[in-house]
Amino acid sequence: MQRLLRAVFPPQCIGCGDMVESEGALCGPCWRDTRFITGVVCDCCGSPLMGEVVEGETLYCDECLEGRRVWDRGRAAFLYKDTGRKLVLALKHGDRLDVVKPAAEWMSRAAEEIVDDDTIVAPIPLHWTRFMKRRFNQSALLSKEIANNLHLEHVPELLRRVKRTQSLEGQTAGKRRKTLSNAIMPHPKYWQRMEGRSVLLVDDVLTTGATINAAARACIASLASEVNVIALARVERDG
Repeated sequence: MQRLLRAVFPPQCIGCGDMVESEGALCGPCWRDTRFITGVVCDCCGSPLMGEVVEGETLYCDECLEGRRVWDRGRAAFLYKDTGRKLVLALKHGDRLDVVKPAAEWMSRAAEEIVDDDTIVAPIPLHWTRFMKRRFNQSALLSKEIANNLHLEHVPELLRRVKRTQSLEGQTAGKRRKTLSNAIMPHPKYWQRMEGRSVLLVDDVLTTGATINAAARACIASLASEVNVIALARVERDG
């Protein structure tokens, strides 16, 4: 039956739709056009850095050295450009749920070094009005798969978006912080699970970090021992 299905519906590249050998794969050109983040990265935000990997050395970008981040460590699977950007937008606005599993696999590999066996995995929450309009939270779909891949506890309602905020697109970092002030809170039913434990927050795109900062503050208020971040894509820095 499986062979028949593959003959009738051959696997397609999740980036462009061309035929590939297996489900959830990228074709050669789309793979080359996806800017996976490897090598030296900022330990806090996952931004690529110049230089070579030195075992035991921890490096930070200028923004993270200035103390703009509330969370502890962060990683991202690829840069938010070219095929990577298309994949994020396909998942977020195109209902392309076939992107979830391969995306979560890439994210799981990137997150392996920033989790431990007692880590709680949770998504950045959507306000309920946006959830009703979109019908799903892409970050929650990703976090579920990541938790399964890494054999960690998944608590999809660990945090709540208690304020419906305006779109952050085009806002400055300062404006984003103001918009998100007290917008994300710990869920009263689950907040005690965070006490003394590491939390891995999952989001689709890391831009300025304002949303994740707001979520991390909620975790810290619940006495989480550490708050780390994994994003599918990271916006490339200027220069």
